[in-house]
Amino acid sequence: MAEKVITFDPEVAVPHGVNLTMFSGVDFNSVFTVKTSAGSSINFTNYTGYSNMKKSVIGTANTFGVTLGTTNGRVTLSMGSTVTGSLSEGRYLYDINVSSGSTFFKIVEGNIIVRPGISTT
Repeated sequence: MAEKVITFDPEVAVPHGVNLTMFSGVDFNSVFTVKTSAGSSINFTNYTGYSNMKKSVIGTANTFGVTLGTTNGRVTLSMGSTVTGSLSEGRYLYDINVSSGSTFFKIVEGNIIVRPGISTT
């Protein structure tokens, strides 16, 4: 699992674009380290993270598990094999959001390409 380092400026609040690939029927994990424009890790203490993926903006959402590192700026997305196994092949949209009280940021958005699983025979 490769870790992606991204820069996010809360003053500008423009999400970073990152495209991902997911294989159906296997556990999915993707780790992002979010840094400020000055290079320090963002502190996610007291923040809640959430992320969804959809086939289109009006489609049904599939929810990722989101774990936020408090002082190291790490955001981990996860989805179990049962859920990935139920996804049809193709392109999906996703985003990663964090909030604390009335503060809300969309920090990442992009496409996820879902590929069929690898045969076991």
